[in-house]
Amino acid sequence: MLKRSEPSIAVIADAHFHDLEGDFDFPGMTVDGQRMMVRSWAETRQSTRVFNESARALSVALDAVRERGIRHVVLLGDYTDDGQRQTTASLRRILDRHASEHGTAFYALPGNHDIFGPTGRNHTKEFLDQDGAGVWVTSDPASTAEGAVVTQRMYCEGYPSGLGPMAAYGYFRKPDYLHWETPFGLADDVESRRYEVASPDGSNRYALMDASYLVEPEPGIWLLMIDANVFEPRDGTFEGGQEAAFVDSTAAGWNAMLRLKPFIVSWIADVCARAEVLGKTVLAFSHYPALDPFDGATGAERVLFGETNVARRTPREAVADALLGAGLAVHFSGHLHVEGVTRRGPAARQITNVAVPSLVAYPPAFKIIQPVNDGIVVDTVELQAAALDPRLAPAYRRETEQLAEADDLAFGAEDYGAFLRAHKLALVHHRYFPKEWPQDVVNRVSKATLAGICAEFLDADAAAHTLHALANACGMSSEQIAACRMIDVIADWYCLRQAAHLALPAIPQEQLRLYRALSINFGRAPETGWDGSVAGFLSIFLGAFAAFLDRAENGARQIEITLQRDAKEVVCP
Repeated sequence: MLKRSEPSIAVIADAHFHDLEGDFDFPGMTVDGQRMMVRSWAETRQSTRVFNESARALSVALDAVRERGIRHVVLLGDYTDDGQRQTTASLRRILDRHASEHGTAFYALPGNHDIFGPTGRNHTKEFLDQDGAGVWVTSDPASTAEGAVVTQRMYCEGYPSGLGPMAAYGYFRKPDYLHWETPFGLADDVESRRYEVASPDGSNRYALMDASYLVEPEPGIWLLMIDANVFEPRDGTFEGGQEAAFVDSTAAGWNAMLRLKPFIVSWIADVCARAEVLGKTVLAFSHYPALDPFDGATGAERVLFGETNVARRTPREAVADALLGAGLAVHFSGHLHVEGVTRRGPAARQITNVAVPSLVAYPPAFKIIQPVNDGIVVDTVELQAAALDPRLAPAYRRETEQLAEADDLAFGAEDYGAFLRAHKLALVHHRYFPKEWPQDVVNRVSKATLAGICAEFLDADAAAHTLHALANACGMSSEQIAACRMIDVIADWYCLRQAAHLALPAIPQEQLRLYRALSINFGRAPETGWDGSVAGFLSIFLGAFAAFLDRAENGARQIEITLQRDAKEVVCP
């Protein structure tokens, strides 16, 4: 173990705080005498994050930070639900309270959900009324949604106005910072921090603000806070600054940074060179991953599902090459709500990307960095055992009663981790199947058991023999394996994909052995290509279990990363 020496730093990514008790000019719903702005379950089950649970998740995380005596907290982007004025103002009040009562120092970075372009954008969300019926609340006065409530509290600001509520948290200089700078120098005014960007044909040009900064909160520690939001103007005719005039930053990230913000890479190189001379430890942060956080384990997705969100957001190798060339050793990212550690480059000068999970998706967790003499120790703090807000299940049940639907399994979850695992199952039904999966495959697997899936590959005698072999391999009976619902297998596939080693305790050992056996018996590498058949699809899908399990079994809740020239990572048990 490396010798501990410096104050710890908590890293919270993708809190996506929704102001459950805020004012959106809408009566909302009252449960147990308390008025709430409840987002609908119908929207939640189609989103890769949950909404209403975010306020309590953030509170639990900040309490865990305080209980550990940690003063410095990095907010790694997407700290708000969608940058709404009301939500951002409420988040500011929460942070202000922790700062004043506990001395917490926050350092914020913008994510794609916090701020948009130079002038912002409208948002429209579905809330529940007192009876559980959905009502659209929007900032768009031109909205055609029937019965919509129009309020500017839902509007998401652009640069620089969107930084205003969070100005005290790193974006601008403060007297107690030992050092503070931007890629443009020591000035912190907005005009000094602009850069030029143009559409591909050069017809639309903007001088946009970059919110990156370098701060030294404690002697010897440099937090390199990189604004990796990229808003590329489109070709065409638009009103100045309107949302449609820009490519959304969601899928841009570091791939677009190399094209449109090359000055950031030059600045990183300069910072790293100065840090080496001055003996500073550089910890770099941006909302977007700099390396593939899945470390190649998602190769099957592009073959089976095409250009999914994961595929579009995966950084190219050119990003790693550029950051290695700049001398960067460690980078923390969010955005994809994934747990993972990825390394590139030779041992003598390696870059490590630590992907920090979200507070509002499976697995809910945050990281703690402990700087040490020649590197850092990174710990993981899980929130799976956190209690749920007891007001929300009754609210969701009012909604399902209105829709004449059965209650979701999530409503009866005993803790936050169980709720998010059930949410993952709902996502399979309501997002992944309709948006990504081929319909003929969905028709075959949505209500199938493993006995039926075996029949896709084998005749009756061979299927029975294979079920028996699977049973011997994993410690289950043939009957138990045959009865396994394919939908549960698929949900576990997505949980392992996102959570890696953090998913292992929630899946019984015999089930994990079954997934390994399915991969061995039926799996096929994605490089072989999909022939369009259901069996071919399932072969590649099940084959991915091997990569997910390998990645999970090689992971750890705590890692050590040395940051010297001969650095290499050590995994702690």
